[in-house]
Amino acid sequence: MTQDNIIKLCQPGMFFDPLTEVLRDGARALLAHAVEAEVADFLGGHADKLTDDGHRRLVRHGHLPEREIMTGIGPVAVRCPRVRDRAADGGERIRYSSASLPPYARRSKSLEVLIPILYLKGISTGDFEDALAALLGKDAGGLSASTIARLKEAWVDEHARWRDRDLSAKRYVYVWADGIYVQARLEDDAQCLLVIIGATAEGKKELVGLADGIRESAQSWKELLLDLKRRGLTIEPQLAVADGALGFWKAIDEVWPKTRAQRCWVHKTANVLNKLPKSLQAKAKRALQDIWMAETRKAAETALDAFIETYGTKYEKAVECLTKDRDALFAFYNFPAEHWKHLRTNPIESTFATVRHRTVRSRGCLSNKTALAMIFKLAQAAEKSWHRLRGHDQLPKVILGVKFNDGIEAIRSQAQAAAA
Repeated sequence: MTQDNIIKLCQPGMFFDPLTEVLRDGARALLAHAVEAEVADFLGGHADKLTDDGHRRLVRHGHLPEREIMTGIGPVAVRCPRVRDRAADGGERIRYSSASLPPYARRSKSLEVLIPILYLKGISTGDFEDALAALLGKDAGGLSASTIARLKEAWVDEHARWRDRDLSAKRYVYVWADGIYVQARLEDDAQCLLVIIGATAEGKKELVGLADGIRESAQSWKELLLDLKRRGLTIEPQLAVADGALGFWKAIDEVWPKTRAQRCWVHKTANVLNKLPKSLQAKAKRALQDIWMAETRKAAETALDAFIETYGTKYEKAVECLTKDRDALFAFYNFPAEHWKHLRTNPIESTFATVRHRTVRSRGCLSNKTALAMIFKLAQAAEKSWHRLRGHDQLPKVILGVKFNDGIEAIRSQAQAAAA
């Protein structure tokens, strides 16, 4: 029997935080439970596989050596179970690999998101080790300047591969487009990021396009759309949702002429209110909400006429701003009602708010490629939290060209009218 009586002393510049230690212990225990449950499920799924002498083919076989995973609360020590295949000598071996604890993983995904955030904040490569040590503790190993440089290069390559990926197998029923103004270094004449998000036939939202553009110009949007088309995205979306930026709509008319237009009501509301006195904005905002939240297009048209009657005499510019896109504001009524929540507004502004707030122009530490790669990594992290479209079972009908009136399938609405 051996007894370890070595006491680890705090080094100068280090401090002991009981709360952090409790969190680490809890994370270690939760991860251990998750991995044990995972290996138990794996063995249970292969319980019917037996050796020639009737014993179970797959059995527990101890643990791999302990390793530390660097997380947002510092290093967490973990041990991954081993599984032995006792009948693999004469055939193909069944291998176990933990999804919770991938082989050779040394960093958590949350930490990989933290690194581009710090980089976009203007922290140079040489300062990363000190910055991460302050956040994660002095024992934050494996995150030296050279490691960060290799990660940066890997992310630039990953972004380049994503930018050139084949899209021939993709089809997007709806797309949302917007220009996001950030302070990260882009090209000298680039003023914003051009972002396109698409909804697949299964209702999943995906980042489709990300490029730097010149003030949302028609030429910049056209180049992005033509690039998507060149890489295989030949089937036009059914509907595009965006604000009133003329550059995007001019480009889409040339590249995807059959795609219908839906103006974003959040942008439109903000634009109309900016042309009204502050004393009237609260009341006008409620009136605008009554328009785009109406259950039928007829009711929306009636509410719009009431708005014109109320504000048209004194505030012609506000009314003109609202009425010039009248048809495009009501396009969503010709699509399933389950999708209205997604089609009346543009999610890009809120989705990329975190990216925009975390990008600050730095002096000398960000090239154009690096800035786009870091923003791409942040966008990828945000993509994981995007919700699937409600009523995604209606999307095949939209693809087939089924008509919808006030959100209800035309055939169904006719049958209901006949029954009445």
